[in-house]
Amino acid sequence: MTLSDLTSPTLHHALQHKLDQKTKPLGALGRLEALALQLGEILGTELPELVQPQMVVFAGDHGLAARGVSAYPSDVTWQMVENYLAGGACVSVLARQHGIALTVVDCGVRHDFAPRVGLLDYKIAYGTADALEQPAMDAIDCERAVAQGRAVVKSLPGNALLLGEMGIGNTSAASMLMARLTGLDIADCTGAGTGLDDAGLQRKIAILAQVLERHADATHPLQALAALGGFEMATMLGAVLQAAEERRVVVVDGFIATAVVLVAHALQPLVLQRCVFAHCSGERGHRQLLQHMGAQPLLDLGLRLGEGSGAALAWPLLQSACLVLREMASFASAGVSESGAA
Repeated sequence: MTLSDLTSPTLHHALQHKLDQKTKPLGALGRLEALALQLGEILGTELPELVQPQMVVFAGDHGLAARGVSAYPSDVTWQMVENYLAGGACVSVLARQHGIALTVVDCGVRHDFAPRVGLLDYKIAYGTADALEQPAMDAIDCERAVAQGRAVVKSLPGNALLLGEMGIGNTSAASMLMARLTGLDIADCTGAGTGLDDAGLQRKIAILAQVLERHADATHPLQALAALGGFEMATMLGAVLQAAEERRVVVVDGFIATAVVLVAHALQPLVLQRCVFAHCSGERGHRQLLQHMGAQPLLDLGLRLGEGSGAALAWPLLQSACLVLREMASFASAGVSESGAA
C-alpha cells in the first residue's frame, strides 16, 4: 500500500499561525515548535492529543551471534524478555513512569515462554540462521514476519507506537543493513554493540564484511533484510509500515530501530513524515545513519541500551509539544501585547 503525503499547506499554515500566536517571542520554543507542528500534521489536527501510547519490544535471536559478534551469549535475549515482563528492565521502569503500555513480542527467541499478559507469541523459528552460511531467513518467513508486525499494530489501541527491540547480535544486523542500503563501508557502520573490546570489534567487522560479500546479490531492501536481518527486525518493519498507514506517531528508538526505519524508508519514503527520532545513541554509525535520512533526534545522551529506552525518555517532549498547542494561551486570549504593539 502506498502512503499518502501528509503535506497540507492549509494545516501547516494553521499550525504555524497557532504557534506564532502563543504568548512567546516567535520561535522561542525552538525545536519543540517544530515537533508540535509535526505531531499536528501526523494526526491531522491543530489540537493534537497523544492517546494510549504503545511501547512494543520486538525480540528475536540471531544465528550469527554464535560467531562471537556480541559480548553477551544468546541466552540473554530470553532472560531480558523475562525481565521486561517482570517489570525490572529500564524500559519497563520508564514505560511505567510515563504511563506507556508495554508489550513484548516473541518474534523468534530461542526459548519457550509461558503465556502471560503483555507477551505476544509470533515466533517464526528459534532464531535466524547463521547469515555467514545462508540467508538469515528465507523470503517466505521474512514476509510472514512483516505481516505479523502489521497484525500487532492492528491489535493495539492508541495513536502512538514506540519502538523497542531485544536480540543478541542485532547491532550486527543493523550495521550490515546500514552498509548495504547506504553504500557506506561496514567499518564505518559497526560499533562495539554490547561492549566488545577493540580486538572483538575488529573481529566483528571482519565477519560482517564476509557476510555482506556472501550476500552481495541481496540489494533490494526486503532481500537485504531477509539475508542480513532478524525476525524481530522484520516484524518491527511491518509494525512501522502499518502504524504509518494508520497515521500513528512512530517514535524511533536507537540504532536497530533506525536501521529498520531505513528499510521502511527505502520501501515507502513517506514513512519518515510519521517518524519522530527519539535520540542519537552512542553506537557507532547511528549518527551517520540519522544524517543519511535527514533525521534530527530529540536527545543525545550517549545511550546504547536499546529496548526502547530512548523512545520512552523522549516521550514527555512529545506530550509537552502537544500541550503547548492545546493549552498555551495566545496573545489575544491572555490579553498580552504582541511584539511591536503599543
